[in-house]
Amino acid sequence: MRKTGIRLGIAVLTVLLAISGVDFGVTIFAEYRLSRTVRSANSLSWDPSVAILGFPFIPQALRHRYSEVEIKANDVQHPHVGKAALETTLHGIDLVDASWLIRPDADLPVEKVESRIIIDSTHLGGFIGIKDLIVEAPTRETDDATESGISDGHGLVFTGTPKSAGFTQRVSVAVDLSISGPTQTTLELSPTGVLTGPGTADQDVPDDQKAAVLQAFRSSLPDQRLPFGVAPTTAGARGSDVIIEGIAEGLTIELAGFRQS
Repeated sequence: MRKTGIRLGIAVLTVLLAISGVDFGVTIFAEYRLSRTVRSANSLSWDPSVAILGFPFIPQALRHRYSEVEIKANDVQHPHVGKAALETTLHGIDLVDASWLIRPDADLPVEKVESRIIIDSTHLGGFIGIKDLIVEAPTRETDDATESGISDGHGLVFTGTPKSAGFTQRVSVAVDLSISGPTQTTLELSPTGVLTGPGTADQDVPDDQKAAVLQAFRSSLPDQRLPFGVAPTTAGARGSDVIIEGIAEGLTIELAGFRQS
């Protein structure tokens, strides 16, 4: 009896492993096809990263409803900053009127869409004229970070050499981020003061140069349109990147809307 039980257990385990292997293989194929479709529909230079989350996958495909899909594209040509990364997380994607492989022209009702533009310190620094810019979230603890790890947009630490102000030392400045403009697509950088002490460049600025130094960190970055046209709801930092994020519910999207500009 014991041997029979062991053999039965092995047989069941073998079947489960085989099913898992098939499910994994079908998932990889679906992700590859979706990646190629997003690339073609949005004229991207290379395939974005795509993850169809939730296990098992095949029951989701049979129900024509995906629980969660992540799409990430790096080094996308983007207005004003040159290149940026685009990300979106789709929750509750209804495929009733679409193939489970998702056609490029399919209308996709989605329960919730999270969209992000990620601009690294190098490209943002090139735009504002501070080539050695480094962006960091404030060192204080905050409960305002979003689920995707984005800090609050107030009091970010911008460190760099503001040569346009005639200042040749690296300096740290507190900067607030906000969204403005008639279409809410302009990122405003508003410096509020020079920072010294631990976690900063610890460089004092003479009083007669402070206004010019702060002005060197001030800027407006227009045309930051989030994937699928989601309106920005927050801006902050994650690591050394500035991130503009928007969250919307109850949208119907097409894959061609991933890249808006």
